[in-house]
Amino acid sequence: MQLSRVLEQHIAVFGESGSGKTVLLSSFYGATQEAQYLQKNLFDVVADDVGQHTRLHQNYLGMKNSARRPAQTRFTTTSYAFSVKMRDSSDNAVKARPFDALRVIWHDYPGEWFEQNANGPEEAQRRVDTFRSLLSSDVALLLVDAQKLLDNAGEEERYLKSLLSNFRTGLLSIKDELLEDGKPLVEFPRIWLLALSKADLLPDMDVYEFRDLLTDKAGDDLDELRKVIAGLVEVSDALSVGEDFVLLSSAKFETGKIKVAERIGLDLILPVASILPFVRHVRWSQAMQLPRKVAESLLSTAGTLAAALIARKSWLPARIENLLSFVDSDLVDEAAKLAGDKLRKINSEALARHDHLTATLSGFRMDLDRGEREQVLLRSRR
Repeated sequence: MQLSRVLEQHIAVFGESGSGKTVLLSSFYGATQEAQYLQKNLFDVVADDVGQHTRLHQNYLGMKNSARRPAQTRFTTTSYAFSVKMRDSSDNAVKARPFDALRVIWHDYPGEWFEQNANGPEEAQRRVDTFRSLLSSDVALLLVDAQKLLDNAGEEERYLKSLLSNFRTGLLSIKDELLEDGKPLVEFPRIWLLALSKADLLPDMDVYEFRDLLTDKAGDDLDELRKVIAGLVEVSDALSVGEDFVLLSSAKFETGKIKVAERIGLDLILPVASILPFVRHVRWSQAMQLPRKVAESLLSTAGTLAAALIARKSWLPARIENLLSFVDSDLVDEAAKLAGDKLRKINSEALARHDHLTATLSGFRMDLDRGEREQVLLRSRR
Protein backbone atom coordinates (compact mmCIF):
# COMPACT_ATOMS: atom_id res chain seq x y z
CA MET A 1 0.00 0.00 0.00
CA GLN A 2 1.07 3.58 -0.62
CA LEU A 3 2.11 5.68 2.36
CA SER A 4 0.30 8.92 2.80
CA ARG A 5 2.74 11.71 2.02
CA VAL A 6 0.99 14.17 4.34
CA LEU A 7 0.69 13.74 8.12
CA GLU A 8 -2.34 15.54 9.56
CA GLN A 9 -2.60 17.02 13.03
CA HIS A 10 -5.67 18.92 14.26
CA ILE A 11 -5.93 21.61 16.91
CA ALA A 12 -9.20 23.01 18.30
CA VAL A 13 -9.35 26.54 19.70
CA PHE A 14 -12.07 27.65 22.13
CA GLY A 15 -12.56 31.10 23.58
CA GLU A 16 -15.32 33.55 24.35
CA SER A 17 -16.10 36.35 21.91
CA GLY A 18 -13.38 38.98 22.01
CA SER A 19 -10.78 36.62 23.49
CA GLY A 20 -8.48 37.18 20.51
CA LYS A 21 -8.84 34.05 18.38
CA THR A 22 -8.84 35.86 15.02
CA VAL A 23 -5.93 38.10 15.98
CA LEU A 24 -4.02 35.09 17.28
CA LEU A 25 -4.47 33.08 14.10
CA SER A 26 -3.66 36.06 11.85
CA SER A 27 -0.50 36.85 13.80
CA PHE A 28 0.62 33.21 13.81
CA TYR A 29 0.18 32.84 10.06
CA GLY A 30 1.41 36.30 9.11
CA ALA A 31 4.66 35.78 11.00
CA THR A 32 5.37 32.64 8.95
CA GLN A 33 5.30 34.75 5.77
CA GLU A 34 7.96 37.19 6.99
CA ALA A 35 11.47 37.09 5.48
CA GLN A 36 13.07 36.55 8.91
CA TYR A 37 10.94 33.48 9.55
CA LEU A 38 11.67 32.03 6.13
CA GLN A 39 15.42 32.61 6.52
CA LYS A 40 15.73 30.80 9.86
CA ASN A 41 13.55 27.78 9.06
CA LEU A 42 13.84 24.88 6.62
CA PHE A 43 10.17 24.81 5.71
CA ASP A 44 7.35 26.93 4.37
CA VAL A 45 3.95 27.30 6.03
CA VAL A 46 1.37 27.41 3.25
CA ALA A 47 -2.37 27.96 3.66
CA ASP A 48 -4.14 25.25 1.68
CA ASP A 49 -6.89 27.73 0.74
CA VAL A 50 -5.59 30.76 -1.18
CA GLY A 51 -8.49 32.91 0.01
CA GLN A 52 -7.66 32.15 3.65
CA HIS A 53 -4.01 32.98 2.95
CA THR A 54 -5.00 36.39 1.62
CA ARG A 55 -7.39 37.20 4.48
CA LEU A 56 -5.02 36.16 7.24
CA HIS A 57 -2.00 37.83 5.69
CA GLN A 58 -4.03 40.99 5.09
CA ASN A 59 -5.10 40.96 8.74
CA TYR A 60 -1.46 40.66 9.79
CA LEU A 61 -0.24 43.42 7.49
CA GLY A 62 -3.06 45.68 8.69
CA MET A 63 -1.79 45.26 12.25
CA LYS A 64 1.84 45.66 11.27
CA ASN A 65 1.58 48.63 8.90
CA SER A 66 -1.55 50.50 9.99
CA ALA A 67 -2.19 49.41 13.60
CA ARG A 68 -5.51 48.05 12.32
CA ARG A 69 -6.99 45.18 14.29
CA PRO A 70 -8.75 42.42 12.36
CA ALA A 71 -12.54 42.67 12.32
CA GLN A 72 -14.10 40.56 15.04
CA THR A 73 -15.81 37.47 13.67
CA ARG A 74 -19.08 36.28 15.17
CA PHE A 75 -20.65 32.83 14.84
CA THR A 76 -17.92 31.86 12.36
CA THR A 77 -17.08 28.16 12.17
CA THR A 78 -14.20 28.16 9.71
CA SER A 79 -11.41 25.59 9.81
CA TYR A 80 -7.99 26.60 8.51
CA ALA A 81 -5.50 24.13 7.03
CA PHE A 82 -1.79 24.94 6.88
CA SER A 83 0.80 22.69 5.29
CA VAL A 84 4.34 22.70 6.66
CA LYS A 85 6.34 21.81 3.56
CA MET A 86 10.04 20.97 3.56
CA ARG A 87 12.08 23.03 1.10
CA ASP A 88 14.35 20.17 0.06
CA SER A 89 12.34 18.46 -2.68
CA SER A 90 15.16 16.55 -4.38
CA ASP A 91 14.44 12.95 -5.37
CA ASN A 92 16.81 11.59 -2.72
CA ALA A 93 15.26 13.70 0.03
CA VAL A 94 11.71 12.70 -0.91
CA LYS A 95 12.60 9.00 -1.01
CA ALA A 96 14.37 9.11 2.34
CA ARG A 97 11.58 10.62 4.45
CA PRO A 98 8.39 8.90 5.65
CA PHE A 99 6.21 11.87 4.69
CA ASP A 100 6.65 15.15 2.84
CA ALA A 101 4.46 17.63 4.70
CA LEU A 102 2.78 18.16 8.05
CA ARG A 103 -0.73 19.56 7.70
CA VAL A 104 -2.03 21.41 10.76
CA ILE A 105 -5.78 22.05 10.77
CA TRP A 106 -6.99 24.79 13.09
CA HIS A 107 -10.64 24.51 14.16
CA ASP A 108 -12.19 27.71 15.55
CA TYR A 109 -15.32 27.16 17.64
CA PRO A 110 -17.47 30.32 17.98
CA GLY A 111 -17.20 31.81 21.45
CA GLU A 112 -20.78 33.09 21.31
CA TRP A 113 -22.02 29.50 21.46
CA PHE A 114 -20.71 29.20 25.00
CA GLU A 115 -22.34 32.46 26.08
CA GLN A 116 -25.81 32.25 24.53
CA ASN A 117 -28.56 29.70 24.14
CA ALA A 118 -29.13 28.27 20.69
CA ASN A 119 -31.48 30.35 18.55
CA GLY A 120 -33.71 27.52 17.40
CA PRO A 121 -33.17 23.87 16.41
CA GLU A 122 -31.19 24.71 13.26
CA GLU A 123 -28.49 26.55 15.19
CA ALA A 124 -28.50 23.86 17.88
CA GLN A 125 -27.77 21.25 15.22
CA ARG A 126 -25.05 23.44 13.72
CA ARG A 127 -23.34 23.60 17.10
CA VAL A 128 -23.32 19.81 17.31
CA ASP A 129 -22.10 19.38 13.74
CA THR A 130 -19.34 21.93 14.27
CA PHE A 131 -18.16 20.23 17.43
CA ARG A 132 -18.17 16.85 15.68
CA SER A 133 -15.90 18.31 12.98
CA LEU A 134 -13.17 18.98 15.54
CA LEU A 135 -13.30 15.60 17.29
CA SER A 136 -10.23 14.49 15.32
CA SER A 137 -8.15 17.14 17.12
CA ASP A 138 -5.41 15.85 19.40
CA VAL A 139 -5.03 19.18 21.19
CA ALA A 140 -7.53 21.81 22.32
CA LEU A 141 -6.73 25.33 23.50
CA LEU A 142 -9.12 26.99 25.93
CA LEU A 143 -8.36 30.72 25.92
CA VAL A 144 -8.39 32.79 29.09
CA ASP A 145 -8.59 36.51 28.24
CA ALA A 146 -5.96 38.59 30.03
CA GLN A 147 -8.02 41.75 29.48
CA LYS A 148 -10.90 40.26 31.45
CA LEU A 149 -8.53 39.24 34.22
CA LEU A 150 -7.42 42.87 34.42
CA ASP A 151 -11.04 44.06 34.37
CA ASN A 152 -11.69 41.81 37.37
CA ALA A 153 -8.42 42.46 39.20
CA GLY A 154 -8.72 41.26 42.77
CA GLU A 155 -11.89 39.33 41.88
CA GLU A 156 -10.56 37.21 39.03
CA GLU A 157 -12.75 34.31 40.16
CA ARG A 158 -15.82 36.15 38.84
CA TYR A 159 -14.53 35.93 35.29
CA LEU A 160 -12.82 32.54 35.56
CA LYS A 161 -15.82 30.82 37.12
CA SER A 162 -18.10 32.29 34.46
CA LEU A 163 -15.76 31.20 31.65
CA LEU A 164 -15.43 27.62 32.87
CA SER A 165 -19.11 27.37 33.77
CA ASN A 166 -20.20 28.56 30.32
CA PHE A 167 -17.90 26.10 28.66
CA ARG A 168 -19.05 23.23 30.87
CA THR A 169 -22.73 24.08 30.26
CA GLY A 170 -22.11 24.33 26.51
CA LEU A 171 -20.63 20.85 26.43
CA LEU A 172 -23.44 19.39 28.54
CA SER A 173 -26.02 20.91 26.18
CA ILE A 174 -24.69 18.89 23.22
CA LYS A 175 -23.54 15.77 25.08
CA ASP A 176 -26.54 13.58 24.16
CA GLU A 177 -26.24 14.48 20.48
CA LEU A 178 -22.48 13.80 20.45
CA LEU A 179 -22.69 10.35 22.02
CA GLU A 180 -24.22 7.77 19.71
CA ASP A 181 -26.33 5.37 21.79
CA GLY A 182 -24.72 6.96 24.86
CA LYS A 183 -21.33 5.39 24.10
CA PRO A 184 -18.24 7.47 24.99
CA LEU A 185 -16.09 8.73 22.14
CA VAL A 186 -12.85 7.06 21.07
CA GLU A 187 -11.76 9.96 18.87
CA PHE A 188 -11.70 13.14 20.92
CA PRO A 189 -9.25 15.91 21.89
CA ARG A 190 -7.41 14.44 24.86
CA ILE A 191 -5.02 17.28 25.68
CA TRP A 192 -6.73 20.50 26.80
CA LEU A 193 -4.33 23.37 27.40
CA LEU A 194 -5.33 26.48 29.31
CA ALA A 195 -3.92 29.39 27.31
CA LEU A 196 -3.60 32.97 28.53
CA SER A 197 -4.45 35.06 25.46
CA LYS A 198 -3.29 38.72 25.26
CA ALA A 199 -0.48 37.74 27.64
CA ASP A 200 1.31 41.01 26.82
CA LEU A 201 -1.23 42.78 29.05
CA LEU A 202 0.18 40.89 32.05
CA PRO A 203 3.92 41.12 31.37
CA ASP A 204 4.94 40.10 34.90
CA MET A 205 2.91 36.87 34.88
CA ASP A 206 4.81 33.69 33.96
CA VAL A 207 3.14 30.37 33.18
CA TYR A 208 3.49 29.13 36.76
CA GLU A 209 1.70 32.19 38.10
CA PHE A 210 -1.01 31.68 35.48
CA ARG A 211 -1.49 28.08 36.61
CA ASP A 212 -1.58 29.12 40.25
CA LEU A 213 -4.14 31.85 39.57
CA LEU A 214 -6.47 29.38 37.86
CA THR A 215 -6.01 26.79 40.59
CA ASP A 216 -6.52 29.29 43.42
CA LYS A 217 -9.47 31.19 41.97
CA ALA A 218 -11.30 28.50 40.00
CA GLY A 219 -9.82 25.10 40.86
CA ASP A 220 -13.19 23.54 41.68
CA ASP A 221 -14.71 24.82 38.45
CA LEU A 222 -11.78 23.44 36.46
CA ASP A 223 -12.29 20.07 38.14
CA GLU A 224 -15.99 20.11 37.23
CA LEU A 225 -15.10 20.87 33.61
CA ARG A 226 -12.64 17.98 33.65
CA LYS A 227 -15.40 15.64 34.85
CA VAL A 228 -17.75 16.73 32.05
CA ILE A 229 -15.08 16.18 29.40
CA ALA A 230 -14.14 12.83 30.97
CA GLY A 231 -17.79 11.82 30.61
CA LEU A 232 -17.54 12.22 26.85
CA VAL A 233 -14.45 10.11 26.21
CA GLU A 234 -13.63 6.42 26.42
CA VAL A 235 -10.79 5.70 28.87
CA SER A 236 -10.90 8.98 30.74
CA ASP A 237 -7.51 8.30 32.34
CA ALA A 238 -5.97 9.00 28.92
CA LEU A 239 -7.03 12.61 29.19
CA SER A 240 -5.32 15.81 30.26
CA VAL A 241 -7.60 18.76 31.09
CA GLY A 242 -6.07 21.81 32.73
CA GLU A 243 -2.74 20.10 33.34
CA ASP A 244 -0.91 21.99 30.58
CA PHE A 245 -0.61 25.77 30.37
CA VAL A 246 0.75 28.25 27.83
CA LEU A 247 1.05 32.02 27.46
CA LEU A 248 0.05 33.51 24.09
CA SER A 249 0.28 37.03 22.76
CA SER A 250 -0.28 38.04 19.14
CA ALA A 251 1.65 41.32 19.42
CA LYS A 252 2.33 44.22 21.73
CA PHE A 253 -0.48 46.74 21.36
CA GLU A 254 0.33 50.41 21.98
CA THR A 255 -1.50 53.63 21.15
CA GLY A 256 -1.33 54.01 17.38
CA LYS A 257 1.05 51.08 17.00
CA ILE A 258 0.93 47.28 16.98
CA LYS A 259 4.33 45.63 17.36
CA VAL A 260 3.74 42.28 15.65
CA ALA A 261 7.34 41.19 16.19
CA GLU A 262 6.81 41.17 19.97
CA ARG A 263 4.88 37.91 20.19
CA ILE A 264 4.67 35.40 23.01
CA GLY A 265 4.20 31.66 22.56
CA LEU A 266 3.07 31.67 18.92
CA ASP A 267 6.21 29.82 17.85
CA LEU A 268 4.99 26.96 20.05
CA ILE A 269 1.78 26.36 18.09
CA LEU A 270 3.32 24.01 15.52
CA PRO A 271 5.32 22.04 18.14
CA VAL A 272 2.26 21.82 20.41
CA ALA A 273 0.11 20.55 17.54
CA SER A 274 2.61 17.97 16.32
CA ILE A 275 5.08 16.81 18.96
CA LEU A 276 3.22 17.31 22.25
CA PRO A 277 0.41 14.81 21.49
CA PHE A 278 2.90 12.27 20.09
CA VAL A 279 4.94 12.19 23.30
CA ARG A 280 1.86 12.23 25.56
CA HIS A 281 0.03 9.49 23.65
CA VAL A 282 3.05 7.20 23.72
CA ARG A 283 3.44 7.78 27.46
CA TRP A 284 -0.22 6.92 28.06
CA SER A 285 -0.06 3.80 25.89
CA GLN A 286 2.90 2.54 27.89
CA ALA A 287 1.39 3.32 31.29
CA MET A 288 -2.14 2.05 30.70
CA GLN A 289 -3.93 -1.02 29.41
CA LEU A 290 -5.86 0.70 26.63
CA PRO A 291 -8.64 -0.89 24.58
CA ARG A 292 -7.45 -1.61 21.04
CA LYS A 293 -9.60 1.08 19.40
CA VAL A 294 -8.30 3.74 21.79
CA ALA A 295 -4.69 2.62 21.39
CA GLU A 296 -4.98 2.64 17.60
CA SER A 297 -6.50 6.13 17.69
CA LEU A 298 -3.71 7.46 19.91
CA LEU A 299 -0.90 5.77 17.97
CA SER A 300 -2.26 6.12 14.43
CA THR A 301 0.68 8.28 13.30
CA ALA A 302 3.23 7.37 15.98
CA GLY A 303 5.37 5.04 13.86
CA THR A 304 5.61 7.44 10.95
CA LEU A 305 6.35 10.46 13.14
CA ALA A 306 8.91 8.52 15.19
CA ALA A 307 10.73 7.41 12.05
CA ALA A 308 10.92 11.00 10.82
CA LEU A 309 11.96 12.36 14.21
CA ILE A 310 15.01 10.10 14.47
CA ALA A 311 15.66 9.78 10.72
CA ARG A 312 14.71 6.18 10.06
CA LYS A 313 12.64 4.89 7.19
CA SER A 314 9.12 3.81 8.03
CA TRP A 315 7.08 1.43 5.92
CA LEU A 316 3.78 1.50 7.77
CA PRO A 317 0.83 1.05 5.41
CA ALA A 318 -1.68 3.87 5.31
CA ARG A 319 -4.63 1.54 6.02
CA ILE A 320 -4.35 -1.81 7.73
CA GLU A 321 -6.61 -4.00 9.79
CA ASN A 322 -4.36 -4.17 12.86
CA LEU A 323 -2.30 -1.01 13.14
CA LEU A 324 -0.72 -1.91 16.47
CA SER A 325 0.98 -5.03 15.13
CA PHE A 326 2.88 -2.84 12.67
CA VAL A 327 4.05 -0.22 15.16
CA ASP A 328 7.75 -0.59 16.03
CA SER A 329 7.45 -0.06 19.78
CA ASP A 330 11.21 0.31 20.27
CA LEU A 331 11.40 2.97 17.58
CA VAL A 332 8.43 4.85 18.99
CA ASP A 333 9.75 4.62 22.55
CA GLU A 334 13.17 5.92 21.50
CA ALA A 335 11.66 8.86 19.65
CA ALA A 336 9.25 9.76 22.47
CA LYS A 337 12.07 9.83 25.05
CA LEU A 338 14.43 12.01 23.00
CA ALA A 339 15.84 14.76 25.18
CA GLY A 340 18.98 16.62 26.17
CA ASP A 341 22.25 15.87 24.42
CA LYS A 342 20.81 13.07 22.31
CA LEU A 343 18.08 15.33 20.95
CA ARG A 344 20.57 18.09 20.18
CA LYS A 345 22.86 15.58 18.46
CA ILE A 346 20.07 14.30 16.23
CA ASN A 347 19.16 17.87 15.35
CA SER A 348 22.72 18.94 14.53
CA GLU A 349 23.41 15.80 12.49
CA ALA A 350 20.19 16.30 10.52
CA LEU A 351 21.16 19.90 9.79
CA ALA A 352 24.62 18.81 8.66
CA ARG A 353 23.26 16.29 6.16
CA HIS A 354 20.46 18.65 5.04
CA ASP A 355 17.71 16.36 6.33
CA HIS A 356 15.06 19.05 6.61
CA LEU A 357 12.28 16.90 8.04
CA THR A 358 14.24 15.42 10.93
CA ALA A 359 15.87 18.79 11.64
CA THR A 360 12.45 20.46 11.76
CA LEU A 361 10.75 17.88 13.98
CA SER A 362 13.67 17.61 16.39
CA GLY A 363 13.72 21.43 16.41
CA PHE A 364 10.03 21.41 17.37
CA ARG A 365 10.85 19.07 20.26
CA MET A 366 13.60 21.45 21.37
CA ASP A 367 11.16 24.37 21.09
CA LEU A 368 8.88 22.72 23.68
CA ASP A 369 11.82 22.39 26.06
CA ARG A 370 12.79 26.01 25.43
CA GLY A 371 9.21 27.13 26.09
CA GLU A 372 9.39 25.53 29.51
CA ARG A 373 12.78 27.07 30.30
CA GLU A 374 11.38 30.50 29.39
CA GLN A 375 8.31 29.80 31.57
CA VAL A 376 5.92 30.31 28.67
CA LEU A 377 4.84 26.65 28.55
CA LEU A 378 4.11 24.18 31.34
CA ARG A 379 3.53 20.54 30.39
CA SER A 380 1.86 17.85 32.43
CA ARG A 381 4.24 15.29 33.89
CA ARG A 382 1.53 12.61 33.88
